[in-house]
Amino acid sequence: MASQETSDPRSRLRADARRNYDRLVVAARETFQARGGDATLEQVAKAAGVGIGTLYRHFPSRLALVEAVYLEDVEALEAAATESTSLPPWEALSGWLEGFVEYAMVKHALFAELAEAYGKDSTFVSHCRELISRASALVLSRAQEAGVARDDIEPPDMLRLVHGVALTPNPDPDQVKRMLRVVIDGLRADP
Repeated sequence: MASQETSDPRSRLRADARRNYDRLVVAARETFQARGGDATLEQVAKAAGVGIGTLYRHFPSRLALVEAVYLEDVEALEAAATESTSLPPWEALSGWLEGFVEYAMVKHALFAELAEAYGKDSTFVSHCRELISRASALVLSRAQEAGVARDDIEPPDMLRLVHGVALTPNPDPDQVKRMLRVVIDGLRADP
């Protein structure tokens, strides 16, 4: 089983190894998004422009790579919520939700593997769920306090609505954007 640590494994790497690690994570994200659960490690290595041995040096198993991509995406969502505090509350909320939809579209392929390996209530999955919960609460509460978002919705409600948009079968990117706009408009407080 892959390590469930949340410390940054890149901090111990030489610069060239860190670049390979980062390229592998980016390539994995793109490959998993394009091919779903059928993506192979060989396809990821090829997309990253490295050999399969380099992939295995960084990620001894498929699960380790899936975990790295998933955690990096969750941490990026948390960072985006924190960084959005410099934006107007409505802009922060809608921008964060757009990022969440992108994350959820990739996450769908990865979560099944993580849940199967660890269980839905594992330490790793619970940690990721907590980070997303805090991030969504931050952007929604700021918008509610500013009076621009409905006060009768809670973060889990908002996440379920937006998650439904992200899981549209065979998504057309333009359709996903339109549906997300409808959901976001539905979060807006009455003038």
